[in-house]
Amino acid sequence: MNLLLLSNSTQHGRGYLAHALDTVTGFLPARARLAFVPYALADHDAYTAKVRGALEGTGIEVRGVHEGGDPRARLAAADAVFIGGGNSFRLLSALYRTGLRDALIGAVGAGLPYMGASAGTNMAAPTLRTTNDMPIVQPPSFATLGLVPFQINPHYLDPDPSSTHKGETREQRLTEFLEENDVPVLGLREGSWLRVAGERATVEGERPARLFRRAAEPRELPRGSDVSELLRGEPRFDA
Repeated sequence: MNLLLLSNSTQHGRGYLAHALDTVTGFLPARARLAFVPYALADHDAYTAKVRGALEGTGIEVRGVHEGGDPRARLAAADAVFIGGGNSFRLLSALYRTGLRDALIGAVGAGLPYMGASAGTNMAAPTLRTTNDMPIVQPPSFATLGLVPFQINPHYLDPDPSSTHKGETREQRLTEFLEENDVPVLGLREGSWLRVAGERATVEGERPARLFRRAAEPRELPRGSDVSELLRGEPRFDA
């Protein structure tokens, strides 16, 4: 696997992908034909144009998979794929409907570089169960791409001790997930990302990550942490 999994695509006060642009352009092949999957938002054309604008001048050619013909053919002609953020339920439903879910699993498994941001990063995990999104549509299944054998929670937010909000914190929600499932969850704070190259996985970006495991205290993972052990795990759902 060759993966770049961003927590977020837009950092406060900066343009789209600007906070990670050097990493993105270093990850993608030179002069790549990049297949962009815009299905997490309703306006596919505007979303694709936004990505084109962000990568303008880099030599990367952005092609929306929705732009004429079979999306699977667009994927097959690409040098890399990028799935952007938005609503994860809408995105996953579209991947099933277009046949892209199975096509992505095959292509990325065969070495196609995969970049995800937010909802696109959720797709790399085995299931949608640790997303932050509202289920605005019902996909055929919660099963995502399973490119890594653990869960990821993009946009991870630390508990705010001064908050008067009485709903569950992100940490409480992930703890509830682990009460029902024996699967590690990597919380990626905004500005951070996970890089997977073959059998090696590292936490990178501006901020540390947070790792949740069943029956264990959450653990801070500084930037540069090697988390390759997570790639060798076996997820146990409904356990």
